[in-house]
Amino acid sequence: MEYQNFINSKRLTIYKSGFEVLENAVNPMLFDYQRDLVKWSLRVGKAALFTMTGTGKTLMQVEWAKHVQKQTRGKILIIAPLAVNYQTIREGKKIGVEITYAHNQGEATGDITITNYERLSGFDADAFAGVVLDESSILKSFTSATRDLIITMFARTPYKLSCTATPSPNDFMELGNQSEFLNVMTRTEMLAMFFVHDGGDTSKWRLKGHAESKFWEWVASWAAVLTKPSDLGYDDTRHILPPLEQVEHIVESDIKPEGSLFSVEAQTLQERQAARRDTIGLRAERVAEIVNATEGPFLIWCDLNNEAAALVKLIPGSAQVQGSDTPEQKEARMMAFADSTLRVLISKPSICGFGMNWQHCSQMAFIGLSDSFEAYFQAVRRCYRFGQKKPVTVHIVISDLEGAVLANIKRKESNATRMLAEIVEHTRRHVLENIRHQHYQSKDYNARMEMKLPIFLQEEA
Repeated sequence: MEYQNFINSKRLTIYKSGFEVLENAVNPMLFDYQRDLVKWSLRVGKAALFTMTGTGKTLMQVEWAKHVQKQTRGKILIIAPLAVNYQTIREGKKIGVEITYAHNQGEATGDITITNYERLSGFDADAFAGVVLDESSILKSFTSATRDLIITMFARTPYKLSCTATPSPNDFMELGNQSEFLNVMTRTEMLAMFFVHDGGDTSKWRLKGHAESKFWEWVASWAAVLTKPSDLGYDDTRHILPPLEQVEHIVESDIKPEGSLFSVEAQTLQERQAARRDTIGLRAERVAEIVNATEGPFLIWCDLNNEAAALVKLIPGSAQVQGSDTPEQKEARMMAFADSTLRVLISKPSICGFGMNWQHCSQMAFIGLSDSFEAYFQAVRRCYRFGQKKPVTVHIVISDLEGAVLANIKRKESNATRMLAEIVEHTRRHVLENIRHQHYQSKDYNARMEMKLPIFLQEEA
């Protein structure tokens, strides 16, 4: 094999399995960037839309499903978090797409069906020509049973669309799982091709220095990353967020370690957990004081069942969504809040922190914080998203013992913002080229000199 052929054989090629649609075939109610992203994802066939909350992923996925159904004459399945199904059905009606909500395969009688991740085991993947993952960050955990079920179950599905807000910028495992779901490359293959182990910690991976540009070019071939329309040269006029105010409330606990005259900030995980348990009453009283002094919808985030129970007692007209509720109970309360028949909703980010569009609410509170920035980010974005008309106020109520947790969240937020901007910058050129057919001049490597090996590597004559 000649050297140039050898070089060509090493190039990454993504084989598109989709089809083309005309500009006027896409619903004109979609914004220009939404229409272009839909056309591109249909052309790719198996694609990911990593676009910020409020950029219209629901409309895009519904429009995508409509065209795949028309092209294949097969059935399409949309999988979404609890209660998001009703929002998706409503969005579909806006653009004339009928969507059926089903609990199992027997109820999947329409052309386009939506269900929840919790009910996925009751469906037959082979009955569908296309599948959409709404809030596909569920693939984040490479050890979860749900992740394995989804990837295995839909391995043979011809058309796939993965939709989520921009993925964790420093979580390459999530990108690997997304790629594996879309049949682009397995997570293991991705790691072997682009990454090295970071020191002795085999759970941490670092991009090979020479592979960085090629890695993001590869990602952009099957995923579109967008934090706002102007990232790809579109108009931001209708996508300007109102102000976001984060108000910190430090509750004095007066809890002192034995032999100490002063309260001491918790540092270890065990100390933070103990501090949080010991100050539930104090923090609940402060949150209730804030909520009861306001009018209008209010969203409260907690991490402990005892926190939620204390808040329900202190805040009239409030209700909680908890893990022990049935799916029907969870959906009913979440939709009651969305429809403004429930003023105050209390829940955990792990339960209600994904998928819901609650732009009608502009006030929320955290009764303490976990160390997860993703959980905090997603929870805030239920209200603070494109389409929000009012300034959003986020109250963070923690005890004087929990300062280390707040500092950790702020550090992660700063890092995530910086790294997300880097992802957009890395992928912008390639996404533009793929989506809007803008081409950039580039030159292939063409070896003009014969490669000579050092003497010590040459075989003896």
